[in-house]
Amino acid sequence: MNTARHFASPAEALGYALTLHQNGRHAECGAVCRAILAVKPDHHGASFLLGVAAFTLGRIEESQRHLAVTIALKPDLADASFNLALLLRRRGRLAEAAALQARAIRLALGQADAGQDDAGPITTLGGMLRELGRVASARAVLRRAVAQAPDDAEAWRESGHALRDAGEPGAGAVAYARAYRLDPSRTESLGDRLHAALSYCDWRGYDALCQEVLAVIDSGRGIALPLLTLLIDTGPAQQDRAARHFHRAVVQPLAFPQAAVPAAPPPGGGGRLTVAYLSADFHEHATAYLAAELFELHDRDRFRVVACSYGPDDGSPTRRRLEAAFDAFYDIRGCDAERVQALLAAEGVHILVDLKGYTRHVRFDLLARRLAPVQVAYLGYPGTMGSDVMDYVIGDRFVTPPEHQPHYRERLVIMPDSYQVNDRRRPLDAPVPDRAACGLPPDGFVFCAFNAPFKITPSLFGLWMRVLARVPGSVLWLQHPGRDGADNLRREAARRGVDPGRLVFAPHKPQAAHLARYRLADLFLDSFPYTGHTTVSDALWMGLPVVTRIGDTFASRVAAGLLNAVGLPETVTTSVDGYEALVVRLAGDPATLAAYRRRLATARATAPLFDSPRFTRHLERAYRTMWDCHAAGLPPASFTVQPL
Repeated sequence: MNTARHFASPAEALGYALTLHQNGRHAECGAVCRAILAVKPDHHGASFLLGVAAFTLGRIEESQRHLAVTIALKPDLADASFNLALLLRRRGRLAEAAALQARAIRLALGQADAGQDDAGPITTLGGMLRELGRVASARAVLRRAVAQAPDDAEAWRESGHALRDAGEPGAGAVAYARAYRLDPSRTESLGDRLHAALSYCDWRGYDALCQEVLAVIDSGRGIALPLLTLLIDTGPAQQDRAARHFHRAVVQPLAFPQAAVPAAPPPGGGGRLTVAYLSADFHEHATAYLAAELFELHDRDRFRVVACSYGPDDGSPTRRRLEAAFDAFYDIRGCDAERVQALLAAEGVHILVDLKGYTRHVRFDLLARRLAPVQVAYLGYPGTMGSDVMDYVIGDRFVTPPEHQPHYRERLVIMPDSYQVNDRRRPLDAPVPDRAACGLPPDGFVFCAFNAPFKITPSLFGLWMRVLARVPGSVLWLQHPGRDGADNLRREAARRGVDPGRLVFAPHKPQAAHLARYRLADLFLDSFPYTGHTTVSDALWMGLPVVTRIGDTFASRVAAGLLNAVGLPETVTTSVDGYEALVVRLAGDPATLAAYRRRLATARATAPLFDSPRFTRHLERAYRTMWDCHAAGLPPASFTVQPL
């Protein structure tokens, strides 16, 4: 055997290789394994260890190849299947990973020393099935995991995820609480619990949970889920700290060592740039409702636009419209990060725009690496990603004022009117339902609050109940939070001395029918600290005035920016008392509300908020500035887009 040392047998050499691996000398371990295979090509032990060593060194293709060979040589080696399943999962090839994981579990159970108390492999399989959308199967597998190991925190946390995805946030919150009690070092379970509770308006222990999450952020002792930090009373510095820690702990480990991103070719004829938009939301989704026209309006003489979609194809008219809007539309479900990177390089992409951020169904493996020369965060997530991988974030003078730059790793791009694009083809003329069909009383003032239930805080709901008490005969029309959520809100109303019958719940409807309902409301009450985004634009598009409160963070300033861009700054308040006073005053001033409605009707055709061509030209100007900076060899720098 041609190695630095001589061994009596391949078995002795393999033992030495294993010792090298255990001591962290993975390259030397791999060299010994290759030497063994040179003499004995069918040595499954050397092939397996070489696959493991290559994985540790970030040589993913090589690792996958050797693990696959190992399985071919010794099909009953469960560890080979477990390792290959892990690798495929991290590469985004979930269906293959789940099949291998299930096979490995069956193999392990058939072996004498299977470790009957170890629920880890079963939990992993449950997570894979959940990520594939096979929620019922995931729940069944995870029930088995917690039954087998009732003190396993990860099994309980994964069960919480599956229950949440199945539309059972209450049971999910219980599972998350159990996970956190079992392992308090996994502070993300704390955030999961709070988010699940908010999803069905269960505010028991709300203040204590918030204080625990804030303590996690301020002490740096664990992970605070970035999206959750936007929903509770945090400042921009705390959100930045949480995002940076999350990226280091959760996202960055998925960035396997990679070759440098190939330099994009020079812009095409006339300086044409290729811009790729990356999202899981190219279907019936709030992001798609806002941005569809943007993709259609890009100047094709100066820009080529590409979509990379890793979400579902729901077969909807929205999906078909989006597919037609791009010069090329790629469904990258099942493509690992290396293949996505190769695709973007082949397309000659200059600028990649991530529309997802730290929201549900995001692929962290794609956020962990640089896929294009210039990378931009836009629209999907109202905050910092806490990562140097994103060069810029698109904002405006309200959501990202220049003085907030210290709280962003990205460079701020200040748009002139609003950071939010809108679609002028948003349905406007669907039949308006009658009040009775919507559960509304025949008369009386209708306050509308259609933001997601998880944006409702106890203090905000208390404010709304004070408003109902001060406006006789009024009702509050809310997005339906599910049966348990509705029961919780009715109970909270009664506790505050308000008849629960004055709460009306709106079930989910298709976009056109949903928008038509806004015609029946008199005033939209915005949430805080996570204000409305698409919902506020929807309300303004339908001519419904909105009262909001402006805060200190991106998420708490969105609605204020939208109201300024639509020409209705009078309804932006700066305090709880100011918000309540304005709402009550407007409820008793039908002439002013009617005037606001007339202004909004005019604004559909005149206001910058709904001037999609103007927005698109401004965004293209921003992309050109970014690229010129990169082409000049300069680091990303903040800038303000000059208005047309």
